[in-house]
Amino acid sequence: MGILDSVTMSSDKCQLERATAERVAAVALWLAVWQAASVAVRQQLILPGPVDVAAALVGLVGSGPFWAKVGFSALRIVGATLAAYAAAISLALSSARWHLVRVVARPPLVAVKSTPVVCVVVLLLIWLGSSNVSVAAVFLMALPGLYFPVLEGLDHVSEARRELFDVHGVRGAARSLGLVWPEALPYLCAASETVVGMAWKAGVAAELIGVPAGSIGERIYQAKLLLETPDLFAWTIVVIALAAVCEHAFLCVLRASGPAAVRLAVIARVHPAGERKSLPRGGWSVCGLWLSHGLADVVSMTVAPGGRLCVMAPSGTGKTTLLRTLAGLERPVRGRVEGPDRISAEFQDARLVERASALQNVALTAGEGVGPDEMRGLLERLVPGIDADAPVCALSGGQRRRVELARALVAPGDSVLLDEPFAGLDTVACDLACDVIADELRGRSLIVATHDARDVGRLGADTLVLGR
Repeated sequence: MGILDSVTMSSDKCQLERATAERVAAVALWLAVWQAASVAVRQQLILPGPVDVAAALVGLVGSGPFWAKVGFSALRIVGATLAAYAAAISLALSSARWHLVRVVARPPLVAVKSTPVVCVVVLLLIWLGSSNVSVAAVFLMALPGLYFPVLEGLDHVSEARRELFDVHGVRGAARSLGLVWPEALPYLCAASETVVGMAWKAGVAAELIGVPAGSIGERIYQAKLLLETPDLFAWTIVVIALAAVCEHAFLCVLRASGPAAVRLAVIARVHPAGERKSLPRGGWSVCGLWLSHGLADVVSMTVAPGGRLCVMAPSGTGKTTLLRTLAGLERPVRGRVEGPDRISAEFQDARLVERASALQNVALTAGEGVGPDEMRGLLERLVPGIDADAPVCALSGGQRRRVELARALVAPGDSVLLDEPFAGLDTVACDLACDVIADELRGRSLIVATHDARDVGRLGADTLVLGR
């Protein structure tokens, strides 16, 4: 560990200790205010002090009925919350896919979201009776609070990464786990910080109104009737603590699910190591292509199977548009494009799965017969000294660029399209990358967009200059 890392860790530790001390001091301050107010009132029935409440709490925790009541309520509230998660995620996925589901689901969920909890509980008592009212109330209160944020997250899945998965043919479970879930997860985590606590409030409120036997709500109701104010405060603290514990547990599981989902996506994509599947040597024939961003860019070209072509032009004059058109991501104004059915690509902008490692990013698009050891070896050749298991967010810009290059080279395309693959690389790294590209093409055609004429010689490629 370097001196800078040690200093950073020490600074983080100091900040954590300072924040903890500040919270403890704030709690101590308010406890003192509470005790002072209790002494001033001199009526335990109205405002018991923290010492009295603590004594009542100790008495509750030490009794057998306490744990039975906590278990009764927790089983129903947590179970209903989990059911709401499952229903909200399923309904959001359906709404993201089918517009009709979105339209039909919105009115009742907005209505439930806007209805006061007490009104919902009273109706549920009429329909279901007291024993199950907390389950239904928690489910209905949590469902819209989870559904709308998850749907928003699905609507904001990165279009750039979506294109990446489309181009490389990543479908099914690997797509859901490697793209959709990690992108929607931050929205779900943010919603959970509110919903889990709200679920406990709704559940206990429903128990207070319905008074099912053996519940926390029943015991709070009894404390109110018997004017046991310290017990009432103690049970309130219990509910707050249970809600906080559940919220922490839910968030820990959700945050851990992001990396776990990527690992499962890799498992769904990676095939056992073995002989690499033979790749067709796809060529290209482009005639009279007018690119979508301007009529001045008319392109005609031919790339033979196994051929190499460098597309040269200044920045902003159509290189990226041409490659996107070849990849099927944009439609030309007119013209004819004939090429292989499958391509692999490195895009001009970064399209890495940030929470995944370099190895996982490469594995997500790997073709048949490409095992983890081969992918790791390719990364080490392109980026000497790289930790292939480290998250890509910890890598430098040049390292990230070469990870994307490795990903394009192991994908099962019949032709490889690279958009400014050497941007940000020094001469040594660029020469090394060109050598690796030559080794890994395996007879596939190559089209590279670049503004550096030296790349033509490095790759042994023909040249197409746009704008002529």
